[in-house]
Amino acid sequence: MKIQEGRVTTKKNVVIGQGGDRSLEADIFLPPLNKKDRPAILFVHGGGWIEGDRTQLKGYGILLARLGFVCMCCSYRLSDEAIWPAQIQDVNCAIRYFRANSTDLGVDSSRIGVSGNSAGAHLALMAAATEYDKIFEGEGGNNQVSSLVKAVCAVYPPTAIRNLENINPLENAFLKLMGKDAEQSDYDKASPMNYVTHDFPPCMLIHGSTDKVVRLKDSTNFYEKLIEMNRPSELHIFSEEEHAFDGKPDYGRAIADLQGLFFLKYL
Repeated sequence: MKIQEGRVTTKKNVVIGQGGDRSLEADIFLPPLNKKDRPAILFVHGGGWIEGDRTQLKGYGILLARLGFVCMCCSYRLSDEAIWPAQIQDVNCAIRYFRANSTDLGVDSSRIGVSGNSAGAHLALMAAATEYDKIFEGEGGNNQVSSLVKAVCAVYPPTAIRNLENINPLENAFLKLMGKDAEQSDYDKASPMNYVTHDFPPCMLIHGSTDKVVRLKDSTNFYEKLIEMNRPSELHIFSEEEHAFDGKPDYGRAIADLQGLFFLKYL
């Protein structure tokens, strides 16, 4: 991988659409070399759909921009503001912004990928699905263009959204995401595991083997489904690592390098 010389240009607080009654904002990272038809990556932060913000993954945005990707770290409505499917609607809105503004950003609209961590990885996988309920698109803006992506990376992703009735509601991130009136069918529709089809885009999964927040099985089961469907896929398991292990500088750089190699291959 060749790192571009020069400075990454950052555009902060860019309004990319509408989420309910408020504007959705993102930070965009432009590579040092001003070229046309560049690949693009949307980064979606984690936080159990309850907390977190787009600055969490700016390090990835900067590192991948140095490799020539136009990167965006987006915001989305958290579950205390709006329940599902507001979150995936906002992520799809961000993808559409990329595509609708591809000329101004120097992006090839056919070469857009998405990556996320934890809850953001769940949303990234949902955004990568090619067949789902059209309500997931929302009406946030730029609905004249597609939200399809060409490749997806998911770092310790929840791939099955579960109705955990025996857990304290105050601690149940799934319940807060789905709302108290959600039925089992709603949980199923919010689970990436149910959207692995023969045209699912190339996918890379990354997980720590001792993750107690999101089970390793969420990634291994998803990977097995991808293999069953004969889809291009990678699974990287980091031995004896817990949830959010990429917060350690050396591991963060390693994950950035893996993403760079993956997206250079498939975008």
